[in-house]
Amino acid sequence: MKILIGLIALSFIVFFHELGHFIFAKIFGVKVLSFSIGMGPILIHKTINGTDYRISLFPFGGYCGMEGEKDFQKAIENNLDSIPKNEDSLYGVHPLKRALIAFAGPFFNFILAAVSFTVISMTGYEYYTLSNKIIIPDQTVESPAREAGICTGDRIIKINDTETKTFNDLYEIISLRPKEKLNITVDRDGEILTFEVVTLINKNQGNGILGIIGDSSTYEKVQSKTYSFFPAIVHGILETGKMTARTVKSLGILFKGIDVTNAVSGPARVTSMLGETVSEGFKVSFNAGLCSTLELVALISISLGIMNLLPIPVLDGGLILFALIAILVRKEVPPKIQYKIQIIGIIFIVFIFLIGTTGDVKYFINKMNVR
Repeated sequence: MKILIGLIALSFIVFFHELGHFIFAKIFGVKVLSFSIGMGPILIHKTINGTDYRISLFPFGGYCGMEGEKDFQKAIENNLDSIPKNEDSLYGVHPLKRALIAFAGPFFNFILAAVSFTVISMTGYEYYTLSNKIIIPDQTVESPAREAGICTGDRIIKINDTETKTFNDLYEIISLRPKEKLNITVDRDGEILTFEVVTLINKNQGNGILGIIGDSSTYEKVQSKTYSFFPAIVHGILETGKMTARTVKSLGILFKGIDVTNAVSGPARVTSMLGETVSEGFKVSFNAGLCSTLELVALISISLGIMNLLPIPVLDGGLILFALIAILVRKEVPPKIQYKIQIIGIIFIVFIFLIGTTGDVKYFINKMNVR
């Protein structure tokens, strides 16, 4: 059941991405041949103004089929020097319009994230978290905090220029800064002290670690701040910006010698995480379930948007790149050159898919062993 819930949630994110392509294609005069809710065999369909609207058997994702999408392949098969340009086709419109149609999918992912954070901001929820009081593990655990002079019982009240009130605040800052120098301010029985600490990197997950744990005797009940409609929209947009910046920064962690099979999640692991978040969250309360689900949906949607913006052929970013080149040099990139670059892109995507799948297999094997 959790897997099914996760699939439906993930499919909604993909569907929203395709909706962006659909709307912008219509705006810029590219004929949309088909738009489907779901995948697989068609259950119901109706053609309106040249577009075949479909509901397909498997309610997972969707797709937007545009006129001219296959013209690139035709140009390769027929050894043409340029891609055929029909008036209402994808390659027939101005390259700027083509770039915006490609950009619309990731853009709608960011919109979905902003809407999710807006709803969270309006709903509000209660949660329990540890305070900023920390414990230093014993000598068997490597701890940069211990080496710097931080002690058990200290309260970390500030990291660099950011105040920290809960252990969750500490984690959010430290996890995104592996192998970085931090100025940590602590409250030690009323005495304010500052230490300079260089974090370690968790080789399995890629996050920064300080060698501290939260004091389990200091659980605190926290009520998230709620906003009225328009302030919630502003807050939702700002949170989307913050999450996007964090996600982009986390991509750099992949090049710091970590086990990428643990750091990169494949579709199975993402689906499982979504299903578990929805199922477990709503057991606590409706608000907690709704907010935790929307927060994860926002994170995955942002990740999908960023991934698709990478300038790699076969992704939206590749189409945007070739369109921008055409604008700059006032000439389309020849199909043969696009094809050769596309092969490299396909190899890269397959490589990432294999890494994600390997990580998924390890994740589920470890999960079964724990049970």
